[in-house]
Order: sequence, then C-alpha cells, then structure tokens
Amino acid sequence: MLIVKKFGGSSVADKERIFNVANRCIEDYKKGNQVVVVLSAMGDTTDELIEKAQSINPNPPKREMDMLLACGEQTSVALMSMAMASLGVPSISLNAFQVAMHTTSKYSNAKFKRIDTDRICSELDLGKIVIVTGFQGINKFDDITTLGRGGSDTTAVALAAALGADACEIYTDVEGVYTADPRIVPNAKKMKEISYDEMLELASLGAKVLHNRSVEMAKKYGVTLVVRSSLTTAEGTIVKEVKGVESMLVSGVAVDKNTARIALIGVKNSPGIAFKVFDLLAKHNINVDVIIQSIGREDTKDISFTVDEAQAREAVQILKENKERLTIQKIMEEENVAKLSIVGAGMQTHAGVAAKMFEALFDVGVNIRMIATSEIRITVLINLDDVDRAMKAVHDKFIDD
Repeated sequence: MLIVKKFGGSSVADKERIFNVANRCIEDYKKGNQVVVVLSAMGDTTDELIEKAQSINPNPPKREMDMLLACGEQTSVALMSMAMASLGVPSISLNAFQVAMHTTSKYSNAKFKRIDTDRICSELDLGKIVIVTGFQGINKFDDITTLGRGGSDTTAVALAAALGADACEIYTDVEGVYTADPRIVPNAKKMKEISYDEMLELASLGAKVLHNRSVEMAKKYGVTLVVRSSLTTAEGTIVKEVKGVESMLVSGVAVDKNTARIALIGVKNSPGIAFKVFDLLAKHNINVDVIIQSIGREDTKDISFTVDEAQAREAVQILKENKERLTIQKIMEEENVAKLSIVGAGMQTHAGVAAKMFEALFDVGVNIRMIATSEIRITVLINLDDVDRAMKAVHDKFIDD
C-alpha cells in the first residue's frame, strides 16, 4: 500500500512529538507500506515568522512573505528526516521545488496546477520514507508560493491524488470530526463517517479540522480521507462520497467567529445595482456569504452581507471609494457577530428543520440577525456574545434529540 500521512503543526511542535510522529510513520513502513509524509510548520512557527516580518515591514511584499513562511515547513521536514535517521530508517526530506509542485502565481493563496511525481516515486522505490513540505509550491517563475492557512491538508490530498495513494490520513490534535466543537459543547460526539459535501460545508463554516480546499480536491479526485489524532491510536472519522444509510438528520454544528457584517443603506432601487456591488467585491477577491436585501422603499433599498473579518476593512474601503457610482447613502460595518450553522445531508428530505433550529435559539433567548440556507445547511447570523449557548442549544436539539 501507498499511504500519505499529513501531520499538523501541533503534532510536530517539539522534539518529543517529532519522534512520536516518526515512530508512527515507521510502524506503517515496517509493515511493508510505502509512506509519504506531509508536514506543517512546528507549533506556532508561522505566527512567529509573520510577527518578525511585520516588525520589519508592516505591509511586506507577498512574494517575500511566501519566501519567509516556507521556511517553517522546511524546518519540520528536515528535523523529521533526522529523527527517522536516528531510528535507523531511511528517509528523505523534499521541498516543493525538489518535488516540483506547480501552482498558480498568486502569492499567499496559490492553487495547485500539477505535481511531478518522478522524484517521489524514485525515492520510494529506493525504500525510503519521503517527507514533503506542506503548504507550499512553485509558480511559473520558479518562485515559492504558499497555499494559504491550512494548505498542508491540500498538499496531502493533492499528493494522494497524483500518486494514486491507497490511503490519505490527516492527523491533528483531535480524534476525528465531531458534531460540534467539544471545547464548547462537552457532549459533542465523534462521527464515524461524513460525506464530502457535509465536511466541505462544515470546513467552510468554521470547523477547523480540515481545510475546505482539501475537501474540494478530495471530492474531485475521489480521495477518501481519514481524520485521526496524532496523540492517540483511536479510530478517526472517514470522509468519503456517501455515508451509510442511517445518516443523521444533522451531522454537525459549526461556528465562525471571524466574520463581519456590512450594511449598505439607501442604495438606489434599480436593476443591476446588486450586480455592480458584488462584482466589484469579487474582482478584489473578497468572498461574500450571507446576503439579505430589503424590500424597496422610496426608490431605495438596503443590502446586508457578511464577509471574513480579515477582509472587512478592505471591503468597506473599496465600497467607500465607489460610493457614488453604487448609489450608496451610508455604509455600516459590524464585527461583533458570528455565524452559527447546522449541516446535514438528511435535511434535504426532512421538513421543519429550520423551524426546529429557530425554536432552539428562541428557547435560550438568542436573536437571529440574518439567515441563509442551502440543501444541506442553514446558517444564521447572531451576536458574538450569544455563540456558545446558542451552539449548545442547537446541538442538543438535533444531535441528542
């Protein structure tokens, strides 16, 4: 078997954990498997590098940031190979350039185009464990690029797809995918399996277990994922195309606290205005989620929507610069909000799910600011201070019902 194993930063945070990961990989290797390991930067290395960069230049060039941040993963893979060597097992560390992991040219948020597998395959044929840097690639200029936060998950899935791996295991500091964040909801349950679509929604809505782009890629190429803990030997959660027939109505509850609400007041009530607003934001790569447009009055209407908190300031600035062209009378920004979502494939065939969610929120006195729905999810915008009790109430309503 060919197994791709990805370990996050907390899994390789210090010497003890590096040797723990090395031993886990060697265990599979000694069973006769070929093993490819993808690593993130150790612990808080990426945050520390960002701090150093900003102390030098508060607005550093993105190319140079990618050059700097790639150092974190290179440190991890080199130390891991050294650990394996000390345990008497042949291995080799490779960075994105040595593998040749080709990406688009957008620094800090690149996407994979193709991966050359010759070097990895030749090293595997020599009987080595191959340890690859996550989170990074190279563009057409041979510059280092990074894939954005959580990009090591995407690296692992891309390698598994390119190599035709038999298994792709994502190791984290939790034992799998839970029905809610167990730090907030103590009675959250670990799921045995979850569909790609459900996992993609949860990942996009605030669940931190898997990067949403990695789930998209896994679905596209049919890569079955297993989310497991690097600290225990417990069985994890399988992410695959179709779950068992006895799937729950709601699989999970997710919260995104890094969100902001922007309201455009007094916009001219005429065709094309909404298009102009959201087309402008799209051209600046600002992702918009929940959208509400009020009923027109006196030739004007109000448009409210949510964006990632990190993009809120930029979005407001862009809208202010185009205020007259977009016929906006007033722009309001609010950051003390959060998105609470329920996700489940079973929702497609059951009526009354939204009412049940709203009842749970009513029972604990939580006011709903905005609502958005799809076939397998319902998202509400609520006050940030209400998040924890709202999450517990909704989880108890569906999961323990």
